[in-house]
Amino acid sequence: MSKANFYEPEINPTYQEMATYYSVAVIPARARKPRDKAKAELSVLLAQRWILAKLRNQRFFSLYTANRAVAALLVELNNRPFKKLPGCRRSAFEEFDRPALRPLPAKPYQYAEWITARVGPDYHVAVDEHYYSVSYRYAREQVNVRVTINTVEIFHRGQRIAAHGKSARRRFHTTIDAHMPPEHQAVVKGCDPQRLRNWAIDIGPHTAAVIQHLLGARKHPQQAYRACLGVLRMGKDYGRDRLEAACRRAIDLKAPNYKFIASTLKNGLDREPETASVQADLPLVHANVRGPSYYH
Repeated sequence: MSKANFYEPEINPTYQEMATYYSVAVIPARARKPRDKAKAELSVLLAQRWILAKLRNQRFFSLYTANRAVAALLVELNNRPFKKLPGCRRSAFEEFDRPALRPLPAKPYQYAEWITARVGPDYHVAVDEHYYSVSYRYAREQVNVRVTINTVEIFHRGQRIAAHGKSARRRFHTTIDAHMPPEHQAVVKGCDPQRLRNWAIDIGPHTAAVIQHLLGARKHPQQAYRACLGVLRMGKDYGRDRLEAACRRAIDLKAPNYKFIASTLKNGLDREPETASVQADLPLVHANVRGPSYYH
């Protein structure tokens, strides 16, 4: 149980879902009432003790041979006559249990985990460090998330509000355009990757390289549109030549992102002359340097 309560106990949602799939009722036992426990538990204890006692002096060198020995003894145990009742466990199963059995579902149950989460202000839910979108109307709402090996389903008050294919990429977003608020959709519709690339090419090759990197870093280019627009609009504030110089510096220092370029322009670092490599300033003749003549 997820939460114990005498009148209305709360069943673990994953367990309850499996029980519902197989049409099985879950009836929690009362606290400190051992007689509420099913007799199946005693049968498991009996089978374990009886079979282990029979096999205690034998040695097995593979799981296959051990399982065969257990299976043979299990048949023998089920066919042993009851001491106080007529018949045996096998006959009781054939008389009472087998007629009540129903066929299994056509497909096996798919295991799923349920998670309670809260939608972020950016209308995304974090699951295993990946972010899945819901409609912006549910921002900051508490939701239940059903996670299987292939899917992520998001529920709000029992109603499914989003479904996504599960992604293994960390710190990335899976976004459906229809989930965006109107102003975000307007940004997306007003932009397209090729338009951003052409704008960057018109400024210079280093700016174009930065924009191409930003667009390629995300599975959905829409996630990079704002960063790209922010970089390109710096050309209007600082001038195209300075933006191109800042992008060249960002590429050289392997930091081609909006924050680095904005900081470079704000602090005027794009105007500073490029420093030569420290390695180039080292003397080529030194007591600890053998030099090419050593190898002749």
